Amino acid sequence: MGKDSKTKDAGAKGKGKGKQAAGGSDENASKGKGKSGKASDGLGTCTYVKARHILCEKQGKINEAYQKLQDGWLSNGDKVPPAEFAKLASEYSECPSGKKGGDLGWFPRGKMAGPFQDVAFATQIGATSAPFKSTHGYHVILCEGRKN
Repeated sequence: MGKDSKTKDAGAKGKGKGKQAAGGSDENASKGKGKSGKASDGLGTCTYVKARHILCEKQGKINEAYQKLQDGWLSNGDKVPPAEFAKLASEYSECPSGKKGGDLGWFPRGKMAGPFQDVAFATQIGATSAPFKSTHGYHVILCEGRKN
């Protein structure tokens, strides 16, 4: 039960941070309405996501990494540049992907476990999720792309 509520909270927070990336949604809105009739934000309609992440065993460490993102970009409403996110992932992430700047590449729906997948597919392109917990530890995700 606790995991579900945390996942929903993290997803909601991730969506809130995604507002900073919504500036270019006018172009997507004209494309999104036509064929499928689904929401133009593209959330929940794609089958693949390209993402980077930072994984830490301890909540305090992920909060420290997230604070650096906040101080550098998010508090100003800016997007975190992938290269800057990659630097923080190299410094903070305890996942083997940290050596590659947290790059997970493209992955399909169903490949990642529960909360990670939920947050990855709910975070808008260019946006950074709030810290959240999965079975592997604490994460922050940067969504870099979507495709079907």
